[in-house]
Amino acid sequence: MQEKLAKLKNDLQKVLESEEIIVDGVTYEHKGNYNFLTITLDKVGGIDLEMIVHATGIVDKVVDKADITDDSFIMDVVSKERG
Repeated sequence: MQEKLAKLKNDLQKVLESEEIIVDGVTYEHKGNYNFLTITLDKVGGIDLEMIVHATGIVDKVVDKADITDDSFIMDVVSKERG
């Protein structure tokens, strides 16, 4: 799974470069009865909700093509926390 996630992160970074979005992390976890694919995005100066929504449409297409697992999962596209 780690190899698939690393490839997915690389593929996502390639398509999001034009938006100047950084793929900070890609994780796949089982919590309770659910599987979660979490994609954490960042951008110099921060990333707002509108950009996350826009990026999610792009991410969704790449994730579908990647076919990382046969199991169902919930995909979360989130911004990196800033403190």
